[in-house]
Amino acid sequence: MAKARVKAPKTAAAGELVTIKTLVNHKMESGRRKDGDGNLIPRKIINAFSATFGGEEVVSAKFEPAISTNPYFQFSFNVPATGDLVMKWTDDDGSTVEQTKTITVA
Repeated sequence: MAKARVKAPKTAAAGELVTIKTLVNHKMESGRRKDGDGNLIPRKIINAFSATFGGEEVVSAKFEPAISTNPYFQFSFNVPATGDLVMKWTDDDGSTVEQTKTITVA
């Protein structure tokens, strides 16, 4: 599976709206391209993304083959208290990449 990069603040005020930026290195093969021999290259995309904070879901998304290579995803949410932001990307083959960022309420 791919490698994910996440930009998230380390601190926030209670109730502050924070913006999270993610970028995943992934080919996002649509299943419609052909290789040099004319055979279809099998579909292999990141088909789902979810993020939880303190165990509560803050965002979830389903992706389709039209999403570009190395997908960028940005979302915002209000930070209620110190906690862990857990992000998970799921590939067609069931493999996942998970990344955790702690945001401290200061």
